[in-house]
Amino acid sequence: MPLTPDFRVTIRKRLARDPGFREALLEEGVQCLLAGEVDVGKSVLRDYVSATIGFQKLGWLTAKSPKSLMRMLSPNGNPQARNLFAIISCLQEHEGLHLKVHAVR
Repeated sequence: MPLTPDFRVTIRKRLARDPGFREALLEEGVQCLLAGEVDVGKSVLRDYVSATIGFQKLGWLTAKSPKSLMRMLSPNGNPQARNLFAIISCLQEHEGLHLKVHAVR
């Protein structure tokens, strides 16, 4: 189900004021990607980028056009792993966060 505009505004406001929520949303996006829920992960990362760093700045940091980044994280986008990891790396740096992968049985 698509998010309503009011819900997106609520999320953006919370992301602006709550660093813990920003970290959790970024972590959730990466967790979804690792779990094979690629469309959900891309959607979460797209919402995170829109509400925080913005596609203009992310484009400058990744040397990719903002429109290309938006397409990569769109429902029909198919980013190369290199581009996806570059995006995640920039988002971690912007947030001052370092995500780690741990093996769990």
